[in-house]
Amino acid sequence: MYRETIAAVATALAQSGISIIRISGDQAISVADRIFGTKSKRHILKHVESHTIHYGFIYDGEEPVDEVMVSVMKAPRSYTAEDTVEINCHGGILVTNRILETVLKNGARLAEPGEFTRRAFLNGRIDLSKAEAVMDVIQSDNELALKSSFHQLKGAVFSRVKELREKILYEIAFIESALDDPEHISIEGYQEKLSLILEELSGELKKLLDSAGDGRMIKEGIGTVILGKPNAGKSSLLNVLSGEERAIVTDIAGTTRDILEESIRLQHICLRVKDTAGIRFTEDTVEKIGVERAIQSAKEADLILYVVDASVPLDENDFYILSFIQKNIQEKPCLILLNKTDLPSVVTEDVLKDKWKDNCLYPVIKVSLKEKKGMEDLEKAIQKLFFYGEISFENEVYITNIRQKEALQEAYESILMVKESVMLEMPEDFYTIDLMNAYACLGKIIGEEVGDDLVNEIFSRFCMGK
Repeated sequence: MYRETIAAVATALAQSGISIIRISGDQAISVADRIFGTKSKRHILKHVESHTIHYGFIYDGEEPVDEVMVSVMKAPRSYTAEDTVEINCHGGILVTNRILETVLKNGARLAEPGEFTRRAFLNGRIDLSKAEAVMDVIQSDNELALKSSFHQLKGAVFSRVKELREKILYEIAFIESALDDPEHISIEGYQEKLSLILEELSGELKKLLDSAGDGRMIKEGIGTVILGKPNAGKSSLLNVLSGEERAIVTDIAGTTRDILEESIRLQHICLRVKDTAGIRFTEDTVEKIGVERAIQSAKEADLILYVVDASVPLDENDFYILSFIQKNIQEKPCLILLNKTDLPSVVTEDVLKDKWKDNCLYPVIKVSLKEKKGMEDLEKAIQKLFFYGEISFENEVYITNIRQKEALQEAYESILMVKESVMLEMPEDFYTIDLMNAYACLGKIIGEEVGDDLVNEIFSRFCMGK
């Protein structure tokens, strides 16, 4: 199957300035040469040098189809590590499809989703973590996600995993050699040395696992829930953050009854914001359901934005929310927004602290959503809460992929089992069983210990032409 020459449209199939049809495989240049010609109709591609671009026309038989530029990249110096040709044509849907049909008639078959990247993986040009990073780059919807994906595309995850596997493999080889040749290789005192190595390995694996939380928020955005009593300004906050009238804002209490969700970018930060029903005591059945959903969403969120109406005294609804935050989400990041500061303030930071059972450790930010003031302070506070200022991708690796996280977790647990075996002074051959499992689990991340089914599943998520 992978000896066949494949082709697909590599750009979005829409009205645009340019479309690209990509061809890859042993016969890619021959297929392209059958339909490409210069003004004099000479077929020249099989004679050209690699990484060159050529002007000419695509012909369907004797009929010219379009004026094009054709790029030729010969193996192994191409995206797939195979001979690759890319036809740059005008971006009309009709002409793009016509050229693709002409390519398919002349010896190529239609590529499956992700098949170009899969061939790059199978041909050894990229590992599985880099292949997944390709899709992450395409799907990035904020600057931090793009930087993280590109860092992985350059091999950050691969390099770290390869380094860990080499350390584990060395210990496996030493133990096996010592067991096979005890006369020449002594393992006296080895347990103490191995304990130190295992401590280092478990620490590095734990650090990678801990990065998955930040990695998820970098990739998917920070799950944010807006809490507050009715008319505190929750829906106004969603509208200001999104830059549009996303939620209905009225003077009538209880306007928002269901959860509104919006993905919002604040420069480098991406928030997945939920505007919830105003929390208050009510007999309205529908509003009660909205309040219950608000409370459940708050328990699942990464960040709570508690909006307080600073122009009116705190009431029983505010006290209920304060109590809920203290009892249920005390460890969760929370920011308190004193809204309506354009009006005379009744509620201040000191008033809030007086009503808090313990010391209020949450940052308090003064905002006026009506005048759109205080948004920069809010953004800085979120950045500080989650990423401690600037995020560096130079020396840090962030795990953003659930499959990779699960493999890391398995490897980490295997190393812990080896540590337990050493502590119990079990025979050395017991160590290699769990060390080998840790080695294999790490291999799943970079694609050295995966089956065809998993590979097919991963690449099936890719778009056509990638």
